Amino acid sequence: MRSTLKFAVPLAVAALALGACGTKGGETPAAGGSGGASQAACDQKIGMFGALTGPNANLGIYIQNGVNLALDDYNKKNPNCKVTLENYDSQGDPTQAPALAKKAIDDKKVVGIVGPAFSGESKAADPAFNEAGLVTITPSATNPALADNGWKTFFRALGNDATQGPAAAKYIKDTVKSTKTYVIDDASEYGKGLADIVRKDLGAQVVGNDTIQQKQTDFSASVTKVTSSGADALFFGGYSPEAAPLIKQLRDAGWKGTFVVADGVKDQSFIDNAKDAAEGTIITCPCVPPDVAPDFQAAYKAKYNEDPNTYSGEGYDSATILLDGIAAGKDRENMVDFVKSYDKKGVTKQLKFDPKGESADIKVFAYKVDGGKIVSEGEIK
Repeated sequence: MRSTLKFAVPLAVAALALGACGTKGGETPAAGGSGGASQAACDQKIGMFGALTGPNANLGIYIQNGVNLALDDYNKKNPNCKVTLENYDSQGDPTQAPALAKKAIDDKKVVGIVGPAFSGESKAADPAFNEAGLVTITPSATNPALADNGWKTFFRALGNDATQGPAAAKYIKDTVKSTKTYVIDDASEYGKGLADIVRKDLGAQVVGNDTIQQKQTDFSASVTKVTSSGADALFFGGYSPEAAPLIKQLRDAGWKGTFVVADGVKDQSFIDNAKDAAEGTIITCPCVPPDVAPDFQAAYKAKYNEDPNTYSGEGYDSATILLDGIAAGKDRENMVDFVKSYDKKGVTKQLKFDPKGESADIKVFAYKVDGGKIVSEGEIK
């Protein structure tokens, strides 16, 4: 059943009171209920931190598209005081993250970061952001442990895997009706963390476990383990570059079970690479379907000639929070408190954070590959 949730969402960042921008002596009311007002600076930047090239680039580009749409909306409202975007292309590689974080920190015009996009690079970069007082709002990094480090600058604009993992396990049990589930992870910060939660929630239903490596292409050993286990479902914690050849090789070996993955695989490249083997794959994601925010969907489609994709809406919302802060005259030093007290409706959810920086409004949706497309199956209650 498709989700019937609808939010009344404006095409532009309508609540931004931007009268002071580009003027002298004016004041801009603070957005998000932060209180206070101050002169908005006109040379500010926000950063986008994530994979824009490399095997996982699509997910980063989907986020970047949402960020750029938010900037378009802001700058149209504010042509004499535009905000610019600085990109930090991590290629999804945690080893590159610390140097990129330093680059962002050293640019004093950068007042906030959308990202880091992946959990591994978040773990590597966020200590530096915290030390520098540079706020980060991730639209996609879902490892629960990220919020347990005491980072004052960390915020997450979606539910974490402590929510997604149990939702995936529930779907496997109640909807897929699996009684024998195999679980494989890719040993990444994200993939293993999520798979471990699914393992715990499925309990004795798990008939076997395996770990593969990122950039691996031959999964014959794992295929043998899955087919010999009698599993009627397989949960894979990882990303699309490995998910595609894994399911293709399983189907080639005659395995008929249900393939269940999560947000790291919600990418057209999975279907392009797995071909017919992708059909029937179940994908969980704490990201909303396009029809949940129809006005945003229309604006995105007008700009990019396609529907919003994975985390496009979350990227838009994350950027909008920072832009609201800039409109309220916040700089790097006081942006953290502004985000901490933020409470407004976005295109994906009510944008509000708990004391650990976690989203206070969390939903997990199921998707299915059907006819070569990823279609919504509705919210997992």
